[in-house]
Formats: sequence, C-alpha cells, structure tokens
Amino acid sequence: MTGRTMTIAMLMALGWGGAAAAQDVPGIEICTVEKTMERRTSCLQSNVDFLQKSLDKTRLDQQQKIDSANRQIEALKGALVAMQKSIEQVQAAQKKPDPAAAAPAKDSTPPKTDAK
Repeated sequence: MTGRTMTIAMLMALGWGGAAAAQDVPGIEICTVEKTMERRTSCLQSNVDFLQKSLDKTRLDQQQKIDSANRQIEALKGALVAMQKSIEQVQAAQKKPDPAAAAPAKDSTPPKTDAK
C-alpha cells in the first residue's frame, strides 16, 4: 500500500470515509463491475496507465542501481590495478640481491687451521 492509500484506508476505518471514498486513488481497479463499455474501457485504460507509471518508476530505480554498481566496479578495478602494481614492486625488490649480503664478509680474525 502506498502512503496515500493507507491514509484513505485509515480515514475510512475511523468513520471519516465519506469524502475519502469518492477520491480517485491510483491503482489497479476491478473493471468487470462496470456495466457500460465506455466506463469499462476507461477503467482498463486507467489500469494500463498505472502499470506503465509503475514500470517506468521501477525501471528508473533499477537503472540507477545498475549505474551505481558499474561505478563501484570501475573504482574496484582501479584499486585492483594499483594493488597489483604494488605487489609487483615488492616482488621485484625481493628478487634483487642485497649488495651487503652478496659480498663475502671480511673478518679480521684469521681462518682457523687444524694443527695436529
């Protein structure tokens, strides 16, 4: 129920429904109760208009959600590329030999010889 329909239903439940019942509330109506073809056609057209408006609103809402999701996906792709570059840099830095570790350590003590 929409807010407007709920308000009318509440007014009718409280006994104030005399004027509210005469209002034309948008929504699906049962058109088979209409006796004349003109009124039935008008009722059906009203239903079609309501459904088209509902579909348009839903389509717009869904398109906005899709657009938002696409923007988020693009942002995540950018973050992924940046992280991949960082990982590659870290891996490249780990593969490079450390010049201090690669050179043999010069010790001031002479090597031990086994003198027996």
